[in-house]
Amino acid sequence: MPVTSVESDTEALTMTLVADFRVGPERVWAAFTDPRQLERFWGPPGWPATFTSFAFEAGGRARYEMRSAGGEVARGSWRFVDIEAPRGFEVVDSFVDEEGEAIPGMPSMRMTFAFEATEAGARLTNVTYFDSLEALEQLTAMGAVEGATLAMNQLDAVLQGLREFAQGKGTQLEILDDQHVRITRLIEGPRALVWRAHLDPDLMRRWMLGPDGWRMSVSEVDGVEGGRYRIAWEPEPGTEGEAFGFDGEILLLDEPRRMVQTEHMTGTDLPTTVNDLSLYEEDGATLVTLLIEYPDAATRDAVLATGMVDGMEESFQRMERVVVG
Repeated sequence: MPVTSVESDTEALTMTLVADFRVGPERVWAAFTDPRQLERFWGPPGWPATFTSFAFEAGGRARYEMRSAGGEVARGSWRFVDIEAPRGFEVVDSFVDEEGEAIPGMPSMRMTFAFEATEAGARLTNVTYFDSLEALEQLTAMGAVEGATLAMNQLDAVLQGLREFAQGKGTQLEILDDQHVRITRLIEGPRALVWRAHLDPDLMRRWMLGPDGWRMSVSEVDGVEGGRYRIAWEPEPGTEGEAFGFDGEILLLDEPRRMVQTEHMTGTDLPTTVNDLSLYEEDGATLVTLLIEYPDAATRDAVLATGMVDGMEESFQRMERVVVG
């Protein structure tokens, strides 16, 4: 993970984040000054960012919004105060409304981003300056430390490129905290087709099967926001196991980038999870990222113990063979 420390100083009224990378400072600079790269990591998992404008010049402004799995929207604005390429830049970061106006009662913060070379690559030092102790405590209570850490720890995939970051590694699992895990898998194929494979019932029957010896007996998807879905599997003759399935609601649909849905094991009183799927394409390959929110650590561990990740890897291999390839 790139982030090495996040420290708050109540006397200096600052929060300082330090992160180290295995690439040069020019590459890190490029990630922070290109809105298409920046939006891949500026929002923490579950709150991806979209930059709607980006006037990268002293006095210019950038506007962004972050949308949660439940549809809540948080908006922000940067006013660029100083730019010294490629060593660093300074902004004033504000919470804004839909029209881009500062929200009363919410603090504005001065932030500096400094990039320097190290023996291993580059170091980012990001310092946030607060106007008061109350503002520092308010942002800390809102999860600024945890959010900033999770956001910056997404940078490796951006800096290295998709194939260097993920090719040949199969389905990867990261436990982010007690309630959240992130699963990633690189698919050698275009995003549009990978998106269809997750929503088209006929395509789903061809790849979303887990281990050999199982077939999808039900695949019903109403592919709109608010739509319901139901999928189920049963063992082929000669394969041991009992039929099971899932149902849920599509909460958010942003074709072909992101789909958020609830997931509940049909016919049980087991807890419902929230599954946040995002797809990113680079040079003909698509990174599939699934962020799963569990109600607690016990449920998370019980689900992971079923061999879910291994089953997903067998399904993704089948997707590459019969759908994408």
